[in-house]
Amino acid sequence: MKALFKVIGGFFKLIWKTLSFTRQLILNLLFLLIIAIVIFGWRESSKLTEEPVQAGYEGALLVNLYGPIVEQPTYSRPVDNLSRRLLGDELPTENVLFDIVDAIRAAAQDDKITGLVLSLRDMPETSLTKLRYIAKAINEFKASGKPVYAVGSHYSQSQYYLASYADEVLMAPDGGVMLQGYSSYQLYFKRLLDKLDVTTHVFRVGTYKSAVEPFIRNDMSNSAREANGVWLKQLWAAYTGDVAHNRNIEAASLSPDTETLISRMKQANGDFARFAVNMGLVDKLANRPEIRQFLEDKFGSDGDHSFKHISLYDYYSTPAMGFNITGNDQIAVIIASGAIIDGPSRDGAAGGDTIAAQLRDARFSDKIKAVILRVNSPGGSAFASEVIRNEVQALKAAGKPVVVSMSSMAASGGYWISSDANHIIAQPTTITGSIGIFGLFTTFEDTLDKYGISSDGLSTTQFGGVSPIRPLPAAVSDIMQLGIENGYQRFLSVVSQGRNMSMAQAEKVAEGRVWTGQDALDRGLVDQLGDFDDAVTEAAKLADLDRYELNWMQEPLSPFEQAIQDLMGQVSVSLIGQPLQSLIPTAFKPLSNEVSAKVSLLNNFNDPNGQYVFCLNCTYN
Repeated sequence: MKALFKVIGGFFKLIWKTLSFTRQLILNLLFLLIIAIVIFGWRESSKLTEEPVQAGYEGALLVNLYGPIVEQPTYSRPVDNLSRRLLGDELPTENVLFDIVDAIRAAAQDDKITGLVLSLRDMPETSLTKLRYIAKAINEFKASGKPVYAVGSHYSQSQYYLASYADEVLMAPDGGVMLQGYSSYQLYFKRLLDKLDVTTHVFRVGTYKSAVEPFIRNDMSNSAREANGVWLKQLWAAYTGDVAHNRNIEAASLSPDTETLISRMKQANGDFARFAVNMGLVDKLANRPEIRQFLEDKFGSDGDHSFKHISLYDYYSTPAMGFNITGNDQIAVIIASGAIIDGPSRDGAAGGDTIAAQLRDARFSDKIKAVILRVNSPGGSAFASEVIRNEVQALKAAGKPVVVSMSSMAASGGYWISSDANHIIAQPTTITGSIGIFGLFTTFEDTLDKYGISSDGLSTTQFGGVSPIRPLPAAVSDIMQLGIENGYQRFLSVVSQGRNMSMAQAEKVAEGRVWTGQDALDRGLVDQLGDFDDAVTEAAKLADLDRYELNWMQEPLSPFEQAIQDLMGQVSVSLIGQPLQSLIPTAFKPLSNEVSAKVSLLNNFNDPNGQYVFCLNCTYN
């Protein structure tokens, strides 16, 4: 039986290994060829005198975010980073959520910083949960008595959310504010699989466990539509409520019906910028020279045709942001971000072995008195989730409290690893729950038969011939379903034990249904509504600490990886691969990124037993 599970669980590994073999071979060869160039560049650059951090900055803190906002850097392995850059795959600039908040808070207490300027045109769409945490820091900055201004040509929905916290919002006369609401869409592959004569075997438990729907349906099921509609409406109500409060307007005005919207656009003569002003979303229309002059009037001129300011990225290097961990009373922060996979962490995925090792290190450290497990995950491998949960249990048994801080999502496996914590804190807009489980196995016997290929042979047992190229025996299918049903009961017992509720109570909030943090609180799945700061307060309280330091634990780099990272900081090799990157037309890059995301999803399906606690529809735009 275990051999059967290994075959099924390893199917998805086979797909990825086949796709990546050639890539890995090429990368290794390229690495050997360019290592000499890198070393030469490092030697040359080491001759240069490094400029010290300038202490003479003054003026506004310019929050000019480029790239996505993340819990921790996605691209963490230096060798992988180097290989991507060699192939022209430009890594996006990532902004760690906690770094942004710490910088804004430091600036509020920094006498050299006289204000805050939000220039967010390069910030992509971001979850409301992360935006709210940044907004909290902006409000704290305003409370210091320093002004906050938002400037931009256009504002996307996420950009405008932060801009609404400014004292004054400026926008270009040809700009606009694009508030589209929240939506959740998936690609559905059933018709494609049917055309390819691919047979998809699905094993699942839970009325609302819709993660496998893209493989067995052409559209969203009524149950998934019902559940998704509830939490999407709650998130949109939270967004419009916050913006309306900031701008002193009616929340309902941000979701007008079609007739009202057209009428208001007619009043503005089809001018999106004037429409935004009439709606009370923007205070002043100004072109770039006018905005620059406005900021010079507020903060003074830097003598170089701009206003006095320091970029957020430069501010990270100032003495105001420096700190070292030296105390004996520490609260460890361990981040589980991305899909949960079996084995070590890799780019964008939380490895069960890696997270478990960090939790174990915290357990045996005399300096660490409590742990915050920061979860931002849709789940993944049931086996890896249990590996992590076991270490949470061991921490509690050792007398060290564990507080879970839920970020944008902590669903399915993300909830599995959270359930045994001493205290669970979620934001009202957190997506959590999705207590369900599924298995997926695809066979290609009809596809092969279509082209005249067949498979035949014999095996000592009915399980020995299980393969993607042969039909799945009915007995094996039945056994797989029994295994999934057992996994579901185990998930319920995990929730029942961790949350101190009966199995019947756990089942009422399960069946794969997704809940917001607010709904989860009402149903006993979390203990408190709050953000990361509240988690720190609770952890200190449970550990009886008056003074403490945060220890942001992460997987240490090997000496070789550290050397590569140092070299990459000295030498740019992105131009080597630029011709490869330019082969993809700009218009096709969104499609390319979508396909890449789907391949990465398959790569994350590596549970050794083929059982997954994963919430595919927990993301939203």
